[in-house]
Amino acid sequence: MDCIYLTGICCYGYTGYLPEEQVLGQWFEVDIKLWLDLSQAAETDAIADTLDYRSVISTIQNLVKTSRFALLEKLAGTIADTILQQSDRVTQVQVVVTKPAAPIPDFGGKISIELTRTGKR
Repeated sequence: MDCIYLTGICCYGYTGYLPEEQVLGQWFEVDIKLWLDLSQAAETDAIADTLDYRSVISTIQNLVKTSRFALLEKLAGTIADTILQQSDRVTQVQVVVTKPAAPIPDFGGKISIELTRTGKR
C-alpha cells in the first residue's frame, strides 16, 4: 500500500493534564502517515485522484487548536479517527503527537504519543 507522510505540522493548542495547560496552551507538533492507493494519481497527475494534503493539515490544526483534552493519547486518537472519517481513500493512519516543551520539572526532552488506526472497510 502507498503512503503519504505529512511531518512537522506545528500547532498551538490546549491539551494537557495540568489546568494551566488548558488555559495558557502550548505548541504541539504532529506527524501523520496515511495509507492509501496512489496508483491512479501517479498515472493521471490529477489532484482529484489523491488526497488533498491541505485539507488534512487544516483538519489537524483545527483539532489541536480547539480541543481541550487532558491526555495526548486522546488528542492523537481524535486526529486519527477524524481523518479516517473524512476520507474514504485512507485505509490506515499513523499519528505522532509531540509536546516539545512539557511542563515537567527537570525534564528538557519531548513527549510523543504514536498510534495507528485502521479504517472500517
